[in-house]
Amino acid sequence: MLRILVMKINDSRILITGGAGFIGSEIVSQLSKNSNTTLIVIDNLINGKIDNIKNYLNKNIIFINEDIRNSRELIKVLKDIDIVFHLACLGVRHSIHSPIENHEVNATATLDLIKLSYENKVKKFVYVSSSEVYGSALNVPMDENHPTYPHTVYGSSKLAGENYTRAFHDTYRMANIVVRPFNCYGPRSHHEGDSGEVIPKFLLRSLVGKPIIIFGDGLQTRDFTYVSDTANGIILAGLNDSAIGKTLNLGSGSETTIIDLAKIITDVTKDKKKLIDHYDERPGDVKRLFSNCNQAKKILNYKTTINLREGLIKLKEWYHNNFSSIDELLLNEKIINWK
Repeated sequence: MLRILVMKINDSRILITGGAGFIGSEIVSQLSKNSNTTLIVIDNLINGKIDNIKNYLNKNIIFINEDIRNSRELIKVLKDIDIVFHLACLGVRHSIHSPIENHEVNATATLDLIKLSYENKVKKFVYVSSSEVYGSALNVPMDENHPTYPHTVYGSSKLAGENYTRAFHDTYRMANIVVRPFNCYGPRSHHEGDSGEVIPKFLLRSLVGKPIIIFGDGLQTRDFTYVSDTANGIILAGLNDSAIGKTLNLGSGSETTIIDLAKIITDVTKDKKKLIDHYDERPGDVKRLFSNCNQAKKILNYKTTINLREGLIKLKEWYHNNFSSIDELLLNEKIINWK
């Protein structure tokens, strides 16, 4: 029998792993509006930042600085939890230079967390995967039945996490859900180190007149989704019983080439130089991503509300409002961030 709890969000105790990270902190922000909800945020702050959530912390929103590989601590944290949103992971570029650690965090620790959640009678488990599990599109738009052929250990480890999540649903009748966000961007996104992603890197460089660096010919495509829309989709998946046992894409349903992205960004930033440098292709880079989110629309009433240009303007304003020096931010940029 499925463990289903029909609940009001205000009555819930929710665990968010990786909750001080980019998407995780947006989930904290959105859920913090429900004053009677208890949020437990766990993050080891390797990629996450306490600044991302410090303004939300109170008696009902608790932060725990811990690694999800620490089973002994997870057992304590999972006591009386209703919903787990599992986002903690290490990223694509990290997997290229540290594949074993990437697998340990993204796959092995996920299996352990699911097992402990089952043993602690967690009511729902939402696994936040990635469009990287697909590899490059064989046909578009890509629905959830598109073949999975990941190019990297990151994509492979996220697919392993998906399979563990589905296995516990099928074998133990846990109320588990898998969501696959496509490329997400927005406030608190990473430009630095091996977590640095294309939109914040392009935007910051353009703001100071530095060349935008494109790996390969720039004809790669991505489906970019603003972070508030992605986080809302993840939350909806956790609160909707009809999503249990399902795997759901969360994207914008639009496709943009990287070279076109660069042009839009230089327009948004009013960058007169419009400098673009091309470097060699990145290892394991996916050539094409373009989502079909019809299932999430039907089951969750999921929809995106912010288009790419609007989102880029909002992100630009966020940088200007929160940082005095864009040049200083770029000191933490690592151009070749997979070695």
